[in-house]
Amino acid sequence: MNRRDLLRATTALGLTTVAGRVWAAPKADARLLVVFLRGAYDAANVVIPTGSAFYYQARPNLAVARPDPGNPNAALALDADWGLHPALRDTILPLYAKGQAAFVPFAGTDDLTRSHFETQDTIELGQTVGATRDYNSGFMARLAAELTRVRPIAFTEQMPLIFRGGETVPNVAINGVAKPGLDARQARLIAAMYGDTKLAGAVAEGFRVRDAVYNTISDHAGQADRGAVSPKGFELSARRIGRLMRETFNLGFVDVGGWDTHVNQGAGTGYLADRLGELGRGLAGFVEEIGPGWSETVVVVLSEFGRTFRENGNRGTDHGHGSVYWVLGGGIRGGRIVGPQVRADAAHLFQNRDYPVLTNYRALLGGLLQRLYGLDQASLHRVFSGAEPADLGLI
Repeated sequence: MNRRDLLRATTALGLTTVAGRVWAAPKADARLLVVFLRGAYDAANVVIPTGSAFYYQARPNLAVARPDPGNPNAALALDADWGLHPALRDTILPLYAKGQAAFVPFAGTDDLTRSHFETQDTIELGQTVGATRDYNSGFMARLAAELTRVRPIAFTEQMPLIFRGGETVPNVAINGVAKPGLDARQARLIAAMYGDTKLAGAVAEGFRVRDAVYNTISDHAGQADRGAVSPKGFELSARRIGRLMRETFNLGFVDVGGWDTHVNQGAGTGYLADRLGELGRGLAGFVEEIGPGWSETVVVVLSEFGRTFRENGNRGTDHGHGSVYWVLGGGIRGGRIVGPQVRADAAHLFQNRDYPVLTNYRALLGGLLQRLYGLDQASLHRVFSGAEPADLGLI
């Protein structure tokens, strides 16, 4: 009896063996969606170390205020040490409160290049850093090869590296990159209207800053995004993704761009807050569209790396290292900050600038896959060669 036949037989009995122990077999309808935030999102301003005095010293312009019921732009308390960005108040916080969202700080890869392209490739391939890369072997393609009744899809314009190798996977683009609502001609007309008033300077400066921020982000982050859908595009299309995964597909990947915030990032409000609001509404729409199937669905939100803990001179943040991963699902043990942690202070920064990586992404995903699909050690090692799974008790 080969491996697939054995898996079918044990599934039929309602049991499977994992690492020498007997577990209830995973449900055939289990779904997994990986959401890749291309451009490296600023995790420290999303899952905020509100218990850290150093955070507020390091970010005089970008820090999100400590939890305060009277301040709508303050962080939302998750526990005594951590808060959530207020842009996620109506979308992700309710999932956390219901135990359907968890956050893993100090997570990431051991890739130290701080290059968008190099580290995105590292994560999508899921191979050992430093070894010869096989660009025709993405980790979700390897995962699909280990599963029965798998129906994978990539919600991307081009086939992503993560699904290369193995059998053909369908891909579909879900939207394009958003642009400013007013074009150059309209901006000139509005500026002319205020030309002889006291507001002329403020209006002109407003348009100048808007254009500078958009051009900087689109020129630099557009490369880092690799054609990924914008957060607004994800918000508008997430329900369709949910519908497709509810009815047809059970293994999905989508990338969302717009997270390379070198300039004018904002704090409780501003550019990053707007993108987070769009991302949160998209994920909430996905959950609603999945419906009762949410109890058998897991969503992992990750990014290639975090950003510098200290803000830069342009009121933004630069390429960093450790990040915070999100794990969402109707059947997870959420409502917690999970995984190894250290204090968010100067003494624990990696190379005196970034979050350290205490939970390797391959170990984290390996532990989730082991629980979600009942994969044995041999299967897990074919997906993530040389990586031991970390069971964080999420499933």
